[in-house]
Amino acid sequence: MEKTIITMSSITYAMKAKEYLNSMGYRCDVERTRKNIGSGCGYSIIIRVHPDLVTPLLDRAGIPYKGIYRL
Repeated sequence: MEKTIITMSSITYAMKAKEYLNSMGYRCDVERTRKNIGSGCGYSIIIRVHPDLVTPLLDRAGIPYKGIYRL
């Protein structure tokens, strides 16, 4: 299954996103952002579903993110 990296604006938001998405039934993990991807706080969430399914949830919950990178 494809993975998507969503870079976050802070570790706090990465943890909030993980907790929120997991509670909504979308498994995700927090990990350090790869050096060749984006900028920001250095943390990302990793999801295994299409980002169009989760980014509206993050927007609605007021959890900001920086970028989306499909692997």
